[in-house]
Amino acid sequence: MPIWKRILIIIALILIGALIAGTVIVRRISTRGLPDYTGQVRLKGLEQTVTVYRDRYGVPHVYARSTKDLYRAVGYCMAQDRLWQMDLLRRVTAGRLSEIFGADLVETDLLMRALRIREKSKRVIAGTDPSMLEPLQAFCDGVNSYIQERGGALPPEFTILGYRPEPWEMEHSVRLICYMAWDLTLPWKSEMAIIRIGEKVDRARLADLVPHIGDFTSLVYPGYAGLSEEMELRNLLLARMEPLERLGCGVFAGSNNWAVSGRRSADGSPMLANDMHLGLFAPGIWYQMHQSVEGGMDVTGVVLPGQPAVVCGHNAHIAWGMTNVMIDDMDFFLEKTNPDNPGEYYYRGGWRKMEVRKERILVSGGAPAEREIRFTAHGPVISGIRKLSGRVVTMKWIGNEESNELRTVFLLNRAKDWRDFTEALRTFRAISQNIVYADRKGNIGLYCAAGIPVRGKGKGIGVMPGWTGEYEWKGFVPFERQPHSYNPPCGYVVSANNRTVGDAYPYFIGHWFELPWRYDRIREMLEAKERLTVRDFMAIQTDQKSKLAVSMKDGIVDALGSDAPLSAAEKRGLAMLAAWDGAMTKQSGAAALFEKFYERFLYNCLHDEIGDELYGEFTGDRVAPNYAVDYLWKMKSSPWFDDIATKDRVEDFTDMTRKSFRDAVSWLVGEMGDDPGGWRWGDIHPFTLSHPLGSVKVLAMLFGLNRGPFMTGGSYHTVRPYSYQFDDPFRVTDGASERHIFTTADWDRSLTVIPTGTSGIPASDHYCDQTKLYVKDGYHQDFVSRGLVKRAARHVMILRPR
Repeated sequence: MPIWKRILIIIALILIGALIAGTVIVRRISTRGLPDYTGQVRLKGLEQTVTVYRDRYGVPHVYARSTKDLYRAVGYCMAQDRLWQMDLLRRVTAGRLSEIFGADLVETDLLMRALRIREKSKRVIAGTDPSMLEPLQAFCDGVNSYIQERGGALPPEFTILGYRPEPWEMEHSVRLICYMAWDLTLPWKSEMAIIRIGEKVDRARLADLVPHIGDFTSLVYPGYAGLSEEMELRNLLLARMEPLERLGCGVFAGSNNWAVSGRRSADGSPMLANDMHLGLFAPGIWYQMHQSVEGGMDVTGVVLPGQPAVVCGHNAHIAWGMTNVMIDDMDFFLEKTNPDNPGEYYYRGGWRKMEVRKERILVSGGAPAEREIRFTAHGPVISGIRKLSGRVVTMKWIGNEESNELRTVFLLNRAKDWRDFTEALRTFRAISQNIVYADRKGNIGLYCAAGIPVRGKGKGIGVMPGWTGEYEWKGFVPFERQPHSYNPPCGYVVSANNRTVGDAYPYFIGHWFELPWRYDRIREMLEAKERLTVRDFMAIQTDQKSKLAVSMKDGIVDALGSDAPLSAAEKRGLAMLAAWDGAMTKQSGAAALFEKFYERFLYNCLHDEIGDELYGEFTGDRVAPNYAVDYLWKMKSSPWFDDIATKDRVEDFTDMTRKSFRDAVSWLVGEMGDDPGGWRWGDIHPFTLSHPLGSVKVLAMLFGLNRGPFMTGGSYHTVRPYSYQFDDPFRVTDGASERHIFTTADWDRSLTVIPTGTSGIPASDHYCDQTKLYVKDGYHQDFVSRGLVKRAARHVMILRPR
């Protein structure tokens, strides 16, 4: 055999061997963290036997004879499925992401440390009844038992990033609950842009871009009655938080919830629905679980990985769910510092020393980062993260105020009636949620569980002087005066992040609420039938008809009129739009045309006057642009309609509408062809379930980290929410992170689904095994009766005392 052939054969054998060896190694790393859901396990500290049934989706149903045993088993089961995600969230709250991800996360870590979540957690633990801490410690023991048992057989992320999990502590769980309060959903990018736009345009133009809050009468509770520097700071905070969003660590953005009383349901008992809207990632933010103590608590729902209590769900007596209030609970203060001693600041008549804390942030692959954080009576010096005009600006945030959400969720899991429910909510101050309620006795309600600051001067707008004491928070709105509704005459309650209360309410809550399209559509569907069924609730939760599109499409058609010269594609597109019912289905070409028209209308009105940079900032959030379009469309008259590039004429509403329609058709022709009959909204509106490490293409391919893309319908203005940002149309960024429908007449008829699955391990059969069901608007049953749970079980694990 010629030598060159021998060399080629040897090289081929080496490559084949390397490929086989690599495949074996990847396979081993991928699968060695997979748990065994069956058999018997001896668990240290357990007092009596615990049985864990898992259904076809791997959802654990944990049955114990004591509360301590239950939570020990809960910790063990959760660690089986979500250990790396738990560790990731723990690192977020401790400001320790740089240790595993590198120097790019140093500033994010610094911000998280400045929030003093650790200190708040210690205060919460110190102020919590020992009867609640004992089960929490049992949960930690269960997690640690699993970590010790596994040794090096851990989920693949630990091997890829080269570290091992540390023991789990109570403080870590409480930190996660405190982190839920860090909510940056308000459109501060847009606010910053509005201030800068105000420097370029006249007051008439500027007025068209800000919320005309009084125009919106769709209220959650109908019966209740230095600015540029602030925006720069809020923009800075958002930049520091963006890495957390990419890692799938966002909590509580938008949501829908509602409940109907027995006289509005087909079976004569209340029903409740909830879907919380978050970023779509894998693993998902919620962990489904059923927890039962013999003769005691029996609760099911979704749990935040790393803490044991059900956040939203139902027990044997009541059901509850949450939506974001969209409250303004953060203020900025300009501090007067001592020119002779920069470490001192003036406060209420005297000089005080700043608290200075030195932080050493460990960095993967690099030297530790040494930083310093300063604090005043108001909070951390945020301007120290990035110098701002040589001034010292601090941030006051609701999350540092006294509250105890740990107590609240533990009590909700055990509540029996409205009195227990409201008593639990008294300490739910920092997270700010509209919490819907239904019980087996026939009652429904909704409570604004939020710390609503009572401010001295002003409404927290701008950077306020911190030395006078005039702009301090004087306290919080008394719990009894927080907006709420109990058994309203209409027979239902609804919230969808819309305006909370009307002008008669004496306290300021906020002004950047979601426009009421989802809220109004939910109410419309609830009022369409005298008595509603579970199937009706399913139809509402997955409804794709847009109140926004319905309100605008006739105006588009009328503006085009009979005198507008149209191409063949434009004529067919206009006819398609005119015949459209407003349903944002993934097959709809009209939906694609409407969304692109809406985006072009906003662009054509604003861009010529404010330019690329400001337009990009203004559209960096979704809410503020929606307010602008809403007002411009209603008024039909605005100086924004004039295209300043045309010197010989002044354009009006009709001109702008026609131009935007033609631009939309042109873009769609380029994307999907010149036949509007072949346009599909879903083709340009996909979502992908991305893993935190999934942006590294090699890792994503080798370990199967990501799932998708999935073509979908819906939009941010439909009850079935698949949102996108204007600066990146039309890629889905967030959607329903869970869907629940609870039936108080028979809890076993309740339904649920999440976008991903029970397991956070990519090689698991349960990593994204609910995704297909979720994409098709399906649900699975949520049994709680032990007989049904047992019959539906695919796996049974017996935990016994060691």
